[in-house]
Amino acid sequence: MRTETITRIFLAKLAGTPVFDPNGDRVGKVRDAVTSLRSDRQRPRVHGFIVEVPQRRKIFIPITRVTSIDDGGLFITGSLNIRRYELGSGEIQILAEYLDREATLLESGERVIVEDIAMEISPTKDWHLSHIHILKGQRRLRRGVAETVEWHLIELDRHDHVIHHNPSESEALNNLPAQDLVAELHELELDRRAELVRSLDDDKLADVLEEMDDADRVELVSKLEGERVADVLSEMAPDDAADVLREVGSEKAESLLNLMEEDEAADVRQLLHYEDFSAGGMMTTDPVILPTDATVAEALAAVRQKDLAPALAAQVFVCRAPLETPTGRLVGVVHVQRLLREPPALSLGLVLDTQPDAISPDTGLNDVVKHLANYNLISVPVVDENDRLLGAVTVDDVLDHLLPANWRNTEERGN
Repeated sequence: MRTETITRIFLAKLAGTPVFDPNGDRVGKVRDAVTSLRSDRQRPRVHGFIVEVPQRRKIFIPITRVTSIDDGGLFITGSLNIRRYELGSGEIQILAEYLDREATLLESGERVIVEDIAMEISPTKDWHLSHIHILKGQRRLRRGVAETVEWHLIELDRHDHVIHHNPSESEALNNLPAQDLVAELHELELDRRAELVRSLDDDKLADVLEEMDDADRVELVSKLEGERVADVLSEMAPDDAADVLREVGSEKAESLLNLMEEDEAADVRQLLHYEDFSAGGMMTTDPVILPTDATVAEALAAVRQKDLAPALAAQVFVCRAPLETPTGRLVGVVHVQRLLREPPALSLGLVLDTQPDAISPDTGLNDVVKHLANYNLISVPVVDENDRLLGAVTVDDVLDHLLPANWRNTEERGN
């Protein structure tokens, strides 16, 4: 068992670090810490941590179960209670409540931005919130003076970020088509917009962000908690998530990527290496990919996936192993129309088109458009110099880049 412990921990830096069980196995990652504020301005005690385990389940680990905290992560003892955590009466999530919010320096009355909150261990082995790292000056440009002050010298603004919709209203919002919901949100003030979208399911909010224009999307993301944004980005197609991160700036993008699951963040990082208006910048990294010995029946089952976009469901890319992008060599493409005409037990290697007219990731937008038009395609494979499949560009990806940035906000969508 590890016994060493750092005496002061900054929680925003701790967020995203791994959690290990007594055997040294990784069981999840830290997302936030929980406390209850005191009315006497004394330092609040930290109750424990919200930890994300597989399947994105958020659980609670009491601080008494933590045996060590260091730069490598958080170490616990005992077995995990995997019941989904819900805040108790009077409890708050520290980072969700205060990170990137405004606060007031009590001595001067100056308004500042909270950049991190530290906790310290007391002689009684309890952890208390002790210091706040703040930014003074040009807050919006992040060019102010950074300083760490003691807890009692700051008046923190409470944010009521819990939505007070009744269940039927919240259900109605989630049932609205994303396009209609975006149109409704566009007419609202930013704070009200952020309040409403916090009641949405992650997959619905992902759809909403994909439908928003760039300016509205950046404003909204800036109002939401980093952990929530990271969860929503994970629900989005990698190319759409990359589009969002290109718009929020490199520093914010990196912090959000660090909060995402490693494998999902890796796909998005790969796309961020390419120019936005290139095939690499537009492509999705998760088309339908199967080996040559897969059958027609297996291919038809793969394209039936409920969440698969229609343009991606129209064809199967056949590759050598490995089958995760970047794959082994691209062997060919099989279109759904061909699959429907062939016996279910037939191998894909016998029915595929071995000349799939692939393009490189550096191909510009205009050339991608011409390529799709020349070959009457709704998607095109993107390969590297060794013919390994990197992803696919679909017609809807191209349209998003051809239309003007504010096309969704025109009074009549048909114009």
